[in-house]
Amino acid sequence: MNPIAIRLLNQQLVAPQFGQPGKVVSYMGAMQAQEYRMMRWAVAMRTHKPSHYAFKKAFDEGQIIRLHLMRGTWQLVSAEDYWMMIDLCAPKAIAVTKGWMSSNKIAIPDDELIYVRDILAQTAADKGSVTKEDFVSALAERDLRMDDHRLSYHIRMAEMSGTLCSGNLLPMKATYALTADKVKQTEKLDRDEALMVLTRKYFQSRQPATLEDFVWWSGLNISDCRKGIALLRDSIHMERWKGREFYVTDECRTRGFRRGRFLLIPPYDEYLISYKSRDIALPPEHRHHAHNNSGIFQPVIAYDGEICGNWSPFKDECQATFFVENFSSEDVQVSWQAYKQFRDSKK
Repeated sequence: MNPIAIRLLNQQLVAPQFGQPGKVVSYMGAMQAQEYRMMRWAVAMRTHKPSHYAFKKAFDEGQIIRLHLMRGTWQLVSAEDYWMMIDLCAPKAIAVTKGWMSSNKIAIPDDELIYVRDILAQTAADKGSVTKEDFVSALAERDLRMDDHRLSYHIRMAEMSGTLCSGNLLPMKATYALTADKVKQTEKLDRDEALMVLTRKYFQSRQPATLEDFVWWSGLNISDCRKGIALLRDSIHMERWKGREFYVTDECRTRGFRRGRFLLIPPYDEYLISYKSRDIALPPEHRHHAHNNSGIFQPVIAYDGEICGNWSPFKDECQATFFVENFSSEDVQVSWQAYKQFRDSKK
């Protein structure tokens, strides 16, 4: 088994199978979206022809939704999976968020939570797509003032309740919309069916992966994750590699990998953040180049799937540094031009 090649193929980072950004997000189940600008490249680089216009269109039309969800962090999910993901993942994410609030000595009573949520929802309903500043103004009109940290928790809880989701895509600033206006209600799945769907999406797009990887990524309890794997029955099997147990689906892609390619990977990308153990693609001695212990991820360069350097997404010219092999910025020019064409097309 060549886990790096298999992951590159099934994560759609080489020989991508999809032409539309919404299809990518649906296939992946959920994608980390911590960095508002770079989440676009994370999706687009997994399509046949990266297009900022195509991403914005899918985002503005509600095919792709951004919200706080799994592990209480920013995620992209598809509209077709939105309600399933809310039902399955929000209860645990809310509990995690309340824990963070407690550690920050922030207590929000239920009556305040409901009252503020109603104001946020009405503001979004009236304006269609609103910024945090619009929420501040709406609250001030009702003589409600709070610091940014407290308001952020209110917005986050409104997202995880299914009340608010992402509004239209702006260059630098997140917007919010009323979910009822943005996402169609879908048929409710029972919990086991939803768990099976999420488990299948995770392993089809991240394989080979371990049980521990799935627990980390999903934020669900280990018993739920074991159950999800069991629900897949004969469509998934275990393979051992260097003493570890990995799960692989029967539809695993194994053909299409070609050597000699650089990838400019955005911060918080699923190529690393999907896994609890990242040493397959990231040599442990170089871990600090990719992320720190506080969960801050950097833009990285991969050569044949192995993380080997860092790059600067917002510079006019390609700036790359390498910590393995004897590479230079010249070696990544083809990848840089593809990214730059995508980035600059929105201007």
